[in-house]
Amino acid sequence: MSQSQKILVVDDEPDLQMLMIQRFRQKVRAKEYEFFFAENGQEALDMLTEQHEISLVLSDINMPKMDGLTFLNELQQFERKDIKAIMVSAYGDLDNIRTAMNCGAYDFVTKPIDFKDLETTIEKTLREIKRIQQSRDLEQQLTSLTYDLDMAARIQQKILKQDFPVYQDDARFDIFAHMIAAKHVGGDFYDFFKIGDDHLAFFIGDVAGKGIPAAIYMAVCRTMLKSIGSEVIDPAECIFKVNNMLIPESDITTFVTVFYGLLNIKTGELSYCNGGHNLPYLQSAKGEVTELKDVGGLLLGKFEDAPYDKHSIQLNPGDTIVTFTDGVTEAENEDGDFFDEERVIENLKKSAEKSINSKVKGLFLDVMKFAGTAPQSDDITVLAATYEGE
Repeated sequence: MSQSQKILVVDDEPDLQMLMIQRFRQKVRAKEYEFFFAENGQEALDMLTEQHEISLVLSDINMPKMDGLTFLNELQQFERKDIKAIMVSAYGDLDNIRTAMNCGAYDFVTKPIDFKDLETTIEKTLREIKRIQQSRDLEQQLTSLTYDLDMAARIQQKILKQDFPVYQDDARFDIFAHMIAAKHVGGDFYDFFKIGDDHLAFFIGDVAGKGIPAAIYMAVCRTMLKSIGSEVIDPAECIFKVNNMLIPESDITTFVTVFYGLLNIKTGELSYCNGGHNLPYLQSAKGEVTELKDVGGLLLGKFEDAPYDKHSIQLNPGDTIVTFTDGVTEAENEDGDFFDEERVIENLKKSAEKSINSKVKGLFLDVMKFAGTAPQSDDITVLAATYEGE
């Protein structure tokens, strides 16, 4: 059952109060309307202070103590857009009516009152009040949602490592990563961790979709990869197990692509496995850029017991592995062109002598310059790892 509309009638004549009750008695009995009465503007202000649910005021203009026009001016102090006032004035008193409208009255009726016209005016005003209240409720919901999204974004930033450099006491390698979400939170993720004293595991992933659902699935994927990767030294075996674990957590539209690498920071050997992700590039210390060998591997979360292979390469001191999500290569500009792999290679050829964070940020800068004013359609993530040698 909907809540009754609370209406305040402000008039010093008892006859009007009796007429309102009689004319609208059916709506009062049906609890559609509930009337409150005040004899002057000051009483009306006091009642509005006590009864916050009153949103429609029907007020006479000529009253003792505080007249209707003064009351209208005082009413503005409540700063409530959902309070609407219908003013009552003698027929032909155009000056008062004009002044009332300028003071914020929503509508007016004239004496002697035509109750059919009054009922129409009341219903029209109540519809406007309802629209304003619904708009206010939606705005409050949006504010609450924005707060929740901001909080989720902060949590995601804490989940993803943000404070670099991370392993300052180990000069045998360097690593840096950065992500810009297309929305408050994203589906891209990355992580890295040492296994023992001589191995560095790192991975980058891209969950299908964006926003909160992708961010939740991202957190699940990242946790599984780090948990299994801490126990299983073989990248292919790690991806195989995580894939099977993700299948019960996935629905028809959910999946994730992952590149997983394991660097022996003592010897420079890099073993890796790819699960449907963009292939990284090897940037040599001399500036040569080559794509890593494609070892196949399906995306994760769809096919149980899907096979995954690993491949190993030897890195030389100063070599850098640059991984990224398709938000880089598929970034669009105003003309609908993609950033594509060629621009990634061109960027990396020019950044060989730069620090690792400058390499990553420089690639981001090129993507942003290319996109220009075009909206970001996907999360953009880059992770780079450099083998420095003993």
